[in-house]
Amino acid sequence: MSGENKIYLQDKSVVAPGDLIAEGNFQIPWSPYIVKQGNKYFASVIGIVEVKDSVFEIIPLEGSHYYPRIGDTVIALVEDVELYGWLTDIKAPYSAYLPASSLLGRPANVGEDLRRYIDVGDYVIAKVESFDRTSDPVLSVKGKGLGRVSSGTVIDILPVKVPRVVGKGKSMMETLSSETGCEIIVAQNGRVLANCPSKEKENVLLLAIRTIERESHTKGLTDRIKKLIKESLGDKSVASSETQTNP
Repeated sequence: MSGENKIYLQDKSVVAPGDLIAEGNFQIPWSPYIVKQGNKYFASVIGIVEVKDSVFEIIPLEGSHYYPRIGDTVIALVEDVELYGWLTDIKAPYSAYLPASSLLGRPANVGEDLRRYIDVGDYVIAKVESFDRTSDPVLSVKGKGLGRVSSGTVIDILPVKVPRVVGKGKSMMETLSSETGCEIIVAQNGRVLANCPSKEKENVLLLAIRTIERESHTKGLTDRIKKLIKESLGDKSVASSETQTNP
């Protein structure tokens, strides 16, 4: 860190809107949670500052909006079918557009009924292809694992909680998957696609995810979630066997 640049807060400090974080000229990526005025950097939300070397970012503790970044994987909800593509909700302050050509591999024909492929109310796994904050994000479904969601349940979470549901090195996501037997995709815009072997396990997964959201700031969370899932599935299987014996 050069003499001109100064970060005033330590790693893991909690900030509120208006708090001064740093002063100088830092090479940090654009963030909706940091406001730069002159050579001073202020927090715009309640959050935790993460400091590494001479770079810092804010992980918000509140907020329901997702701010798109090119390359992000999102689960989009189709809201409208247009002539040459679909308008979708990605939990951002603006709609995202999925061109028909991305799905079909060719331009849509005039008068072609795009509802045959994707309709209002469908979910789509996509990548953010372009976004520059002057126009709405454009999505792409070119690539492995992308396209219309044909099975499973979509669970909405706060976008700011995504890093906790994924965990370091995907540790939390792997715990959720291995302990419940559910196949899980966690999208950066705050939606989880779950394909579970039973409704019971889906309900336990939902309980675990809501617990992570609520306790995301606490330590030892992965171990507690593992214990919660084991106890929930254990208790329920005992309860269901008793019900069958004594109808």
